[in-house]
Amino acid sequence: MSNNGLLRQRGFDVSVVAFDLDGTLVDTLPDLHTATNLTLNDLGYDPVSADVVRQHIGQGIEYLLLELFKDLGIQIEATDLNNIAQQFRAHYARHVCDDSELFPGIEHVLKTLQHRGLKMACLTNKSELFTGPILNKLGIRSYFQEVICGDTLEKRKPDPLPLRVLASRFGVDTRHVLMVGDSKTDTACARNAGAPVVCVPFGYRSGMALSDLDCDAILGNAEDLLNLIEKA
Repeated sequence: MSNNGLLRQRGFDVSVVAFDLDGTLVDTLPDLHTATNLTLNDLGYDPVSADVVRQHIGQGIEYLLLELFKDLGIQIEATDLNNIAQQFRAHYARHVCDDSELFPGIEHVLKTLQHRGLKMACLTNKSELFTGPILNKLGIRSYFQEVICGDTLEKRKPDPLPLRVLASRFGVDTRHVLMVGDSKTDTACARNAGAPVVCVPFGYRSGMALSDLDCDAILGNAEDLLNLIEKA
């Protein structure tokens, strides 16, 4: 099926909307870029561009570092990776929301869905250590009845467990939880859990084309989501 534009004319019959964080709600690239270059500087390497970092966001810090080092032709042992990841976390903790910001239209969407009585959650692979400060500093934590992070459960996206646990906490079937994301990690999680999924036009996608994502709709902008939701 082609994923060009909005793919459904009728709304999704859902009770809960689960939002990814990085690349969906918040543009976290600037601060991840800062932490990356500070870590590279610690190791004696030159800085990289934001576009390089963008390719590897969404599957955790270790993944970001492994893929980055592959790009740069740097050989890293597993033991070294653990130490480097801790250096990265220390830098990121100091800069976690210096320049990160909500994507256009996101706060309006959250306010409108809240007004309509939809339940909302944040379902992210980012650790709890960083998720809370970002949601709080940007003033959107109160919109979410549940927040499930990458280290909240024993498995994370694309495994279906986080979405299934989320549905259970709300007392609904996964079919009534709409996943809103920006990457294959989000779409695979939804498909594995039997939930509908839509993708925002911004985000990171680990280098994939937007049209290659296996989703039910691609939004033209954040506000398009409001036209696709019918409360179950």
